[in-house]
Amino acid sequence: MFLSVFSDELGLDVGEALPIIRSWGLEYVDLRERVLGKHFEKLTPKELEEVRRLIEAHGLRVGCLQSSLAKVHLPGPERLAREREKLEVIVRAADALDCRLVRAFCYWRPSAEQRGRLAELPDSLQAVLDAFGPLAERAGEAGLTLAFENCGVPLVDVLTVLDALDVRQWGLAWDVDNEWDDMVAAEADLTAAMTRLARRTRAVHVKARGAVAGLGERIPYERVLAILHNTGYDGPVTAETHNPDSSVSNVDQTHRIVKNLKRAWPSAAPGAIVSPAERPSEISRDYEPVGFVVVGLGMGKNRARAVQETPGARLLGVVDLDRERAESVGAELDVPGTCDLGPWLDNDDMEVVYVLTPTGRHAEVALRALQAGKHVLVTKPMEASLQACDAMIRAAEERDLLLAVDFDMRFRSSVLSLKAAVDEGWFGRLLSGQSTLKIHRAVAYFQADGGWRGTRRWDGGGVLSNQNIHHLDEIAFTLGVPHRVRCSIWTQAHDIEAEDLACGVLQYADGPVIMLYATTCYPQPTWYHVLELHGTEGALSFATGGPYDQSRAQWFKGGAWSADPPRKVESEWLSAADNFAAALRTGAPLACSGRDGRRSQAILHALYKSAYGDQDWVEVHPDPGE
Repeated sequence: MFLSVFSDELGLDVGEALPIIRSWGLEYVDLRERVLGKHFEKLTPKELEEVRRLIEAHGLRVGCLQSSLAKVHLPGPERLAREREKLEVIVRAADALDCRLVRAFCYWRPSAEQRGRLAELPDSLQAVLDAFGPLAERAGEAGLTLAFENCGVPLVDVLTVLDALDVRQWGLAWDVDNEWDDMVAAEADLTAAMTRLARRTRAVHVKARGAVAGLGERIPYERVLAILHNTGYDGPVTAETHNPDSSVSNVDQTHRIVKNLKRAWPSAAPGAIVSPAERPSEISRDYEPVGFVVVGLGMGKNRARAVQETPGARLLGVVDLDRERAESVGAELDVPGTCDLGPWLDNDDMEVVYVLTPTGRHAEVALRALQAGKHVLVTKPMEASLQACDAMIRAAEERDLLLAVDFDMRFRSSVLSLKAAVDEGWFGRLLSGQSTLKIHRAVAYFQADGGWRGTRRWDGGGVLSNQNIHHLDEIAFTLGVPHRVRCSIWTQAHDIEAEDLACGVLQYADGPVIMLYATTCYPQPTWYHVLELHGTEGALSFATGGPYDQSRAQWFKGGAWSADPPRKVESEWLSAADNFAAALRTGAPLACSGRDGRRSQAILHALYKSAYGDQDWVEVHPDPGE
């Protein structure tokens, strides 16, 4: 899933629009009109080549070709012939601009009496299929993915046509604003309705109306995007501004949409799949806000925005080695964006360095901050080696500074409720369980930002270190640290140094055995996690992502299953930044101290020691000096 913009919605021709879109930090653009003064459907081969060079020169790619194909109601032979000619130009553009996704229509522009009834009008449906058939055949030959928009056509009619065409890779170009109010009024379960649409969606359009404050901002795009993410949607989410406010320029209005979508954007980590019901309600803090600087603006960009929205925390600045990225994110968040942490270490208002660099550089930044007397919050995993973790712990404890690790699953109600059930003996004597994680990572993911991901030195390893560390920490947090582990790893589908598949066993001194499985080779872009535990008296089955529309937990005891945990526990904290600020101002306990983070790292270290050794048992030593 990626963010894009209709270039013509800026009110500028493509050559003027591209540098502005790139300055917003986007990597994709959608083309429609104002492409060298024309609709892209009318470009000559030479002009298409010029457009391709322009787009590449600005470091952008085309997300979708927003065509007007078949945007007419059941036309006669002459218009049908022109539409076939139009498709040939679209195919040529798709080849030249390396984009196979095309927004289209289907020759159905119903009257008020016909709206929503196409499935009940077999003659009309057959007329649509007869008219569109030649286009469908040619688009299929060319390998195009067609996305039919619900603009002038009700969603139910679009889906009727898609069902009748029965081309698996084709789907909906979902204009969320169209019919939103009708859907809210008609659907008892809005989440289920959005999920059904998300599964059929190939492109998403977002208008200013419904997305921008003061313009009927009524659509919960955070929820919409989370559902798209959870269903494995991997297409464009595109600002199609349709600026309704002449007092605001098209450029500024479009930028407002982009900024709002960025705020609502789900992360790639499991925090993105928390249902709205699990999120803590807003909490006010009555102490002086704690000053943060975020270092590393890959995942750090989202964390910086979260700090800005956290009561009791204040984002002072952002730092990244990539100057363009630092300045772009700084401008977006209205704080200084620099390449140098040094000046911030001399700034008395800056109290916390939030480290989100590549894993193998966490200690490098953290130690520098700690030595300057600053507190440190570091993202997961704590570092790429136990020695580096120990150095960070020593530096913090010697200077009486706070050091914490951001494992955001520790703030989930589902995880806290599980910990309470374990601590209170609800399972009886715990016997065994399994934790599986299945996600998709494309080659581009490992190649980005200098190719540090999937390396042992900078990423700490592969899927175990980068992704499954969330669930290793969940196990350490809820069940404790195992006595010993064993592990085997493979690299199946990626050209990387480390593993993309891992299988392991965690054994506890008092008996429980946990099976572990993790892969980044799953075909669906999702975070598909399953956790199952059972003891002598009770069991838990939890699943999220993959085929599941939303997280599902079932608890078994006394001969019956229940969706309710034995005792529901809500987090006191909104996030790691919220918890860290409270710890600094009020002495509240850290959700995950440096020593806690080291314990999860020790499990990971032992798994890799087994995997790179003879796959035999390796004892886990959770504390420094052991």
